[in-house]
Amino acid sequence: MIEYLFLDLDDTILDFAQAERVALAKTLTAFGVEPTAERIDRYSRINKDCWKRMEQGELTRDQLRTVRFAEFFAELDMEADVEAVAKAYVDNLAVGHFFLPGAEEAVERLSKKYRLFLASNGMASVQKGRMTSANLYRFFERSFISEEMGAAKPAKAYFDAAFATIPGFDPAKAIMVGDSLTSDIQGGINAGIRTCWVNPGRKTRRADVVPHHEIASLGELEALLETL
Repeated sequence: MIEYLFLDLDDTILDFAQAERVALAKTLTAFGVEPTAERIDRYSRINKDCWKRMEQGELTRDQLRTVRFAEFFAELDMEADVEAVAKAYVDNLAVGHFFLPGAEEAVERLSKKYRLFLASNGMASVQKGRMTSANLYRFFERSFISEEMGAAKPAKAYFDAAFATIPGFDPAKAIMVGDSLTSDIQGGINAGIRTCWVNPGRKTRRADVVPHHEIASLGELEALLETL
């Protein structure tokens, strides 16, 4: 029987893609750059690549914060103060939130049956701002944000640190739920707990990272858990 739910935030509960578009558009406009759909899409791709590089230990979190903008403006062949741009972007991203369809209701239902813990690799200031804006803290027993943990998903050290704060924790009764195979699912596997992949786009599974379970949205999780 499952008791502990470790839930990712971005693209599991909150729509990060929409938040990113809004924050980036505000930031680019403030620095005199037209936020075209093509530019926003290109930044998103660069950002995702940088996060993967961080997961693999190729970038530190502090490097990621500015490298993504340095690469973005280099592709545009534009000069920019990437430190100032990065700060403005983070400030814009921390304001407001957008729930994925049915996610808020699902989290509320789950919180009445299970012990919920946030497990996020996002930047602390951003995630805390969005959690507060979305009024999500009321559903979670604790939040584990990698910037404050000394390690990031998928590292086993991240999960070990989180588990150590939960008295009497039993990994056999835990499950990691998230949209990222390389971060959430691989992380749960590394930690020795069950995993559930949130896959709304029905992406093809990877042969090297195999989740224990798969759902299309957080709204399907409650029914799945009742079978475990």
